[in-house]
Amino acid sequence: MKKSIVLILLFIISGLTTAQENNAVIATVNGEKITVSDFRSIYERNLDAIDNEDAKDVVKNLELFINYKLKVAAAYRLKFDTLPNYRKEIEGYKRQLAIPYLRDSAQISKMIADAYYRTKYEVKAKHILIRLSKNATPKDTLNAFNRISKIRDRIVKGEKFEKVAVETSEDPSAKGDVKRGIPANKGNLGYFTAFRMVYPFESAAYNTKVGEVSPPFRTSFGYHIVKVDTIRPSKGELEVAHILIRGNTPNSKKKIDSVYEKLEKNERFKHLARDYSDDFSTKKRGGKLRKFGSGVMVKEFEDVAFSLQKEGEYSKPFQTKYGWHIIQLIKKHPVQSFEELEPQLRNRILNSPIAKLSEKAVIAKLNSKYVVTVKDAVKPILSAGNLSSLPENLKKEGLLRINEKEIFVDEFLAYAKGKNQSLIDVFSDFKDQQIINYYKNNLEKSEPEYAKTLNEYKDGLLLFELMQQKVWDKSTKDTLGLKEYYGSHRNNYQGKPLKAIRGRVMNDYQNYLDSTWVADLRKNSDIKINKKQLRKLVSFYKKDE
Repeated sequence: MKKSIVLILLFIISGLTTAQENNAVIATVNGEKITVSDFRSIYERNLDAIDNEDAKDVVKNLELFINYKLKVAAAYRLKFDTLPNYRKEIEGYKRQLAIPYLRDSAQISKMIADAYYRTKYEVKAKHILIRLSKNATPKDTLNAFNRISKIRDRIVKGEKFEKVAVETSEDPSAKGDVKRGIPANKGNLGYFTAFRMVYPFESAAYNTKVGEVSPPFRTSFGYHIVKVDTIRPSKGELEVAHILIRGNTPNSKKKIDSVYEKLEKNERFKHLARDYSDDFSTKKRGGKLRKFGSGVMVKEFEDVAFSLQKEGEYSKPFQTKYGWHIIQLIKKHPVQSFEELEPQLRNRILNSPIAKLSEKAVIAKLNSKYVVTVKDAVKPILSAGNLSSLPENLKKEGLLRINEKEIFVDEFLAYAKGKNQSLIDVFSDFKDQQIINYYKNNLEKSEPEYAKTLNEYKDGLLLFELMQQKVWDKSTKDTLGLKEYYGSHRNNYQGKPLKAIRGRVMNDYQNYLDSTWVADLRKNSDIKINKKQLRKLVSFYKKDE
């Protein structure tokens, strides 16, 4: 809790410095210069969190900032920055802080805009799949690509998509399963919207014109082609409850009709769901299902659900492959505006695998920015049948250079171990990873705002550790010191016993420890205030009131 408070206060006190024209020095602390522009940025950011006029005093705020600088400098002198726990926490924070820099903001914005369009409009499509392992060899990959290309040619030349799908698609649903009573969908996928399919498939469907067949494209399942039948405005999402009677026998029909009769006699839907529904996952909730949109439920269920218009309205009994249903509409959820939906879409994209596409855009930019040199050692490696058979002397050779950073063959061998991919793909991934690692390791040099934020966090963490030692631990563990302080300040507490007001006394004791510590730091420090610049600043803020 204390750590959170210190770090929050730190960011209030030492916010990111904005560019200022006036870079005159207002104070010097042990040789470290504090400029007017630095202090103005800090002070003005602090103003938003202050509702006490006395606390807004410019002189007092400058003194507080000098105290802060003295404490942080003391932590560095005591080498608190070398403590294992401190270094571990800083490394974790660096990884977290680096995340936004590893994403291309323009790419993310485009993906959010695409996701909104694909939420607002739903596409009806059919596809054909030729399966291919993620780790397929180049030969198998080329073979699968050639097969799907020939299949596409048949359709472009006039053969019916559904017929070709049944004959060639390796998606089992295209052919169906007669023994299990699953009808062939002939490649038809029905309507779907954003996030319903794997991203490359979703993009291919939305980027293909109505009536046309896409070029072959690859997903984690293999190679596909997709034909788009239509695009229409999305129906949004629904909340419904249902009653399910399993089976498609005369008895199940008789039972659902009996439940429907009870509904017609004004018996409550949720009570009937609890008493009669065979959907054991929802009956305790009165049959209530999770919110859903197009392409989630079987077609018959979806058609009936979206046909209901008024909240509370219920359907007549209808049949699906699961049995007999009655649906009651709870609520309709139309597609929200972009402004309303944008935070949700952003969060969903950033927390899904498709965020990696943004990292790829960053890598592409870095590739053109850095001097990336692939060494000759790559040739025998990529042509090797077995990496373990490489000569020992080759393992110490340079494989890759990024600016001044040399990456060696043995680093690649450690990365490639256990990966079931072609060596070309593994090397490509390794190279991308090394470029990202180089960027992350040099963020403090290349990204000024990252460096400032990181330094603020470092200082705040050091200040916490030092305050813990000098003030908080001492006030809680040094019971003798606390008693002595209480004894010498007893008049401040109207003679109340220490036990009754221990919390108040401890707080006062902490303030005492802090103030005496600061006084000692100041006594042994060289502090110079530029009074001329301070007067100008005081005058400026008085005029601005």
